[in-house]
Amino acid sequence: MGHVIAIDGPAGAGKSTIARLIADRLGYVYIDTGAMYRAIALWAWRTKTPAGDAHKLEQLATSAEIGLHPHRHVTLNGEDVTDAIRAPEISAMASQVAAIGAVRLALVSKQRELARHENVVMEGRDIGSVVFPDARVKIFLDADPSERVRRRAGELPDHHHTTLATQLAERDHRDRNRLESPLLQAPDAVYLDSTGMTMEKVEEEILAIVRAKISNGKG
Repeated sequence: MGHVIAIDGPAGAGKSTIARLIADRLGYVYIDTGAMYRAIALWAWRTKTPAGDAHKLEQLATSAEIGLHPHRHVTLNGEDVTDAIRAPEISAMASQVAAIGAVRLALVSKQRELARHENVVMEGRDIGSVVFPDARVKIFLDADPSERVRRRAGELPDHHHTTLATQLAERDHRDRNRLESPLLQAPDAVYLDSTGMTMEKVEEEILAIVRAKISNGKG
């Protein structure tokens, strides 16, 4: 098993951006777990599988061949779906799909396999608590709601701030209250509030945490 740096936190906290930066700085492989759930949501959308059909969604998650490639390219069963999985309706469905225990089990297995022979930076909502409870380094990256809305607005400039705020609040509620692997801070994770911080500053803070953990022989 390679070394794992787990970065968890709510939607809009900047996990994906910072995980990529950290992976690049350390020469680790970046694994976007959110893209994996989005890929399953896309397949479900295309096959008109309802978000409540846990059995069918489990089948899709188990049989899906998901590829995570450089520059954030994602493939599903050999097809490049990088842009398709970012559509708003797929984002909304991905949150519902991720709440299904059988789907999570199937994708957790795939995530663990990806980290079997590589040093990885993996971000999500339950990486440090469920997927890799023995991760070398665990970070819980947070920011206040207004900051997260502002960041998400930068990614989705066509969306109104009020709409984004509502969507993030709904996402937070689902993620924190789902029965399977809810969003929470692992007991041994380092909490980092990035409100008002640039990504460069967040990167340096996390790199300092990583170096401290490694030098202390933890993980």
